Amino acid sequence: MSEAPQHWDVEADVVVLGSGGAALVAALSAHHHGAAEVVVLEKSGMVGGTTAMSGGMLWIPLNHHQAAHGIEDSVDEVVDYLDAMAPGLLDPDTVSGFLEGGPEMVRFLAEHTPVRLRLFTGFPDYQPNLIGAKAHGGRSLDPEAYPFDELGPAASRVNPPKAGLPKLTSRMEDYYGEVGPEELEERRRRDFRGQGQALIGSLYRGILDRNIPVHFETRARQLCTEAGRVVGVTAEQGGRIIRVRARRGVIICTGGFEWNEQLVKAFLRGPMTGPISVPECEGDGLLMAMEVGASLGNMSNAWWMTSSKESSATRRGSVNSYLPSQVERTYPGSIMVNRAGRRFVNEALNYNAIGFVLHNYDADRYEFPNLPFWLIFDSRFASRYRLFTSRPGEPVPSWTVSADTLDELAAAVGLDPHGLVRTVARFNADVAAGHDDEFGRGDNTYDNFWGDQSFPAPYSTLGPIDQPPYHAILMEAGVNGTCGGPRANGDAQVLDWTGRPILGLYVGSNTMSAVTAGGYGGAGGTIGPGMTFGYLAGRHAARQA
Repeated sequence: MSEAPQHWDVEADVVVLGSGGAALVAALSAHHHGAAEVVVLEKSGMVGGTTAMSGGMLWIPLNHHQAAHGIEDSVDEVVDYLDAMAPGLLDPDTVSGFLEGGPEMVRFLAEHTPVRLRLFTGFPDYQPNLIGAKAHGGRSLDPEAYPFDELGPAASRVNPPKAGLPKLTSRMEDYYGEVGPEELEERRRRDFRGQGQALIGSLYRGILDRNIPVHFETRARQLCTEAGRVVGVTAEQGGRIIRVRARRGVIICTGGFEWNEQLVKAFLRGPMTGPISVPECEGDGLLMAMEVGASLGNMSNAWWMTSSKESSATRRGSVNSYLPSQVERTYPGSIMVNRAGRRFVNEALNYNAIGFVLHNYDADRYEFPNLPFWLIFDSRFASRYRLFTSRPGEPVPSWTVSADTLDELAAAVGLDPHGLVRTVARFNADVAAGHDDEFGRGDNTYDNFWGDQSFPAPYSTLGPIDQPPYHAILMEAGVNGTCGGPRANGDAQVLDWTGRPILGLYVGSNTMSAVTAGGYGGAGGTIGPGMTFGYLAGRHAARQA
């Protein structure tokens, strides 16, 4: 924290820190609601952050698309569902802000930006068996594929996908196979991109249309205050310090703290070894907010994600080689085991829920029995399905360990061979009987939604492991991002330890103490709330004197 300087290098009504989905919505909202001058400060040389690498969906209950599809929803149902995921931890003010602001934000995007969202029909909430859940979909929105030729040279500024080329299709088009070969060819010609690329590309087009400047390679470091109010920020840019004035407010949307080893050790509830976010998520916004007296919430939680470390990948000079797993652990013919060679969870559960199982603690042995853990699969699986960087039928990823027998595979990676052989035998017997008696994999709509749709449930996620060679990939306790940080009210104003707003300071994205308190509602359960509070922050800040 520093006192307001006498000289400012840049002046604006609203200053937004970061350029992920929440940050870009914050900037667009502030400009639309009356802030004539808005600037974005981005730490890296690219826009989009982790959002650009994601599936790009938004979990927004009560959205206006539901009525068009005959889907009924209510505030009571949503609150029941959120409370079931995080009992006793919800803040009524922020939940109200989310439930009111989310649908408004979706309409704002439709009416005032190039973003086009549609309901991902049939996509279940991530905990479909809980009270208030929508087991057959209705709350997750999917961005339509966006032509990057609309961005011109600015397209090179959008953060690329985690691995491989951008998808030509949206998540729903990809899932339902809606796009024919002629349309795909036209999309290649115009550089259409789906999912997180589509969301960020269309948001960035909105930023360019409004002439909102983005200052790249500009890392915000300290908030400037005057008489207890935040009035600007100091930042590092090109080896020098610049001072940026914010007449109406500073909005922090810099992401979480998962790449800051000191903060991870200080706050997270258990080991975290494989973040899949951009390496710029080092807790800059958290540290700045703490310095001006922000109260904190939800600090031990994160958006947990099973991941694997690609052995040779680097990104912009920093190791960023952790790849998320979904198909790899959900499609029929794979399991996950701990060092005892035993399964420990329904592998087809949503990724956030699996994180809690990884942190089970053995008080007798003083260890986390499910860490480390491995993905186990056979040659049939490798021939049929994608494996991180390998397409079906290609050689398995370079960091895979392979063997002709399960005993040899266990010995090669340090597993209990008897445990692994028994585990695979039991799993294969359950598959043959048509039910996973041990963990119930395939028992709910979410499990089977992510499985191989060419097989009927539960075989969309259940398949035998019996064709050598056998393979093992070491997995990581990863995260999409942390979700603890400064507490906020329903207008996205940061609160101090007495519960009063810190004037001039706002928060959104994974920087903020999550409105769902770590419960992951459904597809887009991070991006939807994050962008909603970006929208609320921009609206409120723009209306300040």
